Amino acid sequence: MPTKTGPTKTGPTKRGPRLLKRLPLLPAERALKVISGRWKAVILYHLFDGPRRLSALKTLVPDITQKVLIQQLREMEEHGLVRREIFAEIPSRVEYSATRLGLSLEPILLALCAWGQHHADELNEMDRLADCIIRPRQARPPAIA
Repeated sequence: MPTKTGPTKTGPTKRGPRLLKRLPLLPAERALKVISGRWKAVILYHLFDGPRRLSALKTLVPDITQKVLIQQLREMEEHGLVRREIFAEIPSRVEYSATRLGLSLEPILLALCAWGQHHADELNEMDRLADCIIRPRQARPPAIA
């Protein structure tokens, strides 16, 4: 029978400080470096609504390989955008969630989506454009105490 002793939050990884030192000094370049990657915006989108297990993320983003999914999650964890929680259960359970810093990217990702649509429209390429996956979250009902 699984026993739950509560979640344990993992801190920065050993390679975290080394990676952060390599970030560009210009703020705009730094921001682009942190969110760059084919899948980071999509992964974050799915984490905006709450914690997800690795298998759930893989289901939600079927075109990504598990290796790349883990790599992107680790990079975002090192940059403070994603938190990984390990639950002391048998078998162990790991969940990923967006941090406050990660959630602060939501309006930026929405703006990038809108700009991408505008760009495609200006170049008469709307027919080649996929539907934008980034959408505003629905307002959540207040929590009952």
